[in-house]
Amino acid sequence: MDLVTYRIRHITEYRYEAPVSIAHNLAHLAPRDTDHQHAINNRLSIEPVPNHITRLRDYFGNWVHMFSLEEPHHVFRLSSNSRVTVQTPPERDLAASPAWETVLDHMQTSPEPAAVGALELTFGSPLVQWDNAIREYAQVSFPKGRPLLEGALDLTHRIYTEFAYQPGVTTITTPVHEVFAARTGVCQDFAHLQLACLRSLGLPARYVSGYLLTHPPPGVEKRVGADESHAWVAVYCPVHGYVDLDPTNDVIAGQEHTTVAWGRDFGDVTPLKGVVLGGGSHTVTVSVDVAPHAKGDLPLLAKTDTTPPSKGDPLQLKT
Repeated sequence: MDLVTYRIRHITEYRYEAPVSIAHNLAHLAPRDTDHQHAINNRLSIEPVPNHITRLRDYFGNWVHMFSLEEPHHVFRLSSNSRVTVQTPPERDLAASPAWETVLDHMQTSPEPAAVGALELTFGSPLVQWDNAIREYAQVSFPKGRPLLEGALDLTHRIYTEFAYQPGVTTITTPVHEVFAARTGVCQDFAHLQLACLRSLGLPARYVSGYLLTHPPPGVEKRVGADESHAWVAVYCPVHGYVDLDPTNDVIAGQEHTTVAWGRDFGDVTPLKGVVLGGGSHTVTVSVDVAPHAKGDLPLLAKTDTTPPSKGDPLQLKT
């Protein structure tokens, strides 16, 4: 069994021009277990110390931390430190997957819990909508009788080759039809576009949030904090279950992809969101590092530790 363990650090810092008196936050930063991934531990360090914090599972089974800051502050800093073990996903015979039309029939008639659960992922969501142009674009990859996974991978390849990766031209709320028209975007845009294409044909697929191990050019040292959150899709196949596809890199997601959360679209799995009272204008910086685990990087933590910290110390919540 081919296994690799990764150390992941995700640091978010907000600096406000005026004091924030109250802040309520929700974070999707703790990796989840999957068929090919085991989340060993996760540690959150939060400054200032939250007055209240709760850890729970959301509707999709993702780990969520909800916490409140009720003392005035100009700086808010959250550091998530995780360790996960990832197994190489099994190879799949794409041509052996059922025809995509067969999958549509299966979704409508099967009493299997997996199929019933996937059915809700055939509908539009706040950030995944489509029109006739997007449906026609998707149809090219799914001629009559084509195996589902062959068509899905062809669609992945077409988005990769026909759309330009260009940071800064979109925001996370940019509608899919605008991304489709401009032919540019980033990983979240391409994931939303592929979801819109698949769902427009009635095929169930979910948005996946996580990280991707990056490699600097030969001879160049990897910069600390230079990694980023990543996004891809997972299409449901009755034979293989969910198969993860990365349209930004034109690959089936593999051992260098680590999963944090999944849902209908980015809005379900936003790494950090909330509401604040006060603050005025602000700046935000995000630093992400993904690296193969080295002994001593992070201790193995077997359980949740919610012991209140000493006054003035950052909260460290371990999972």
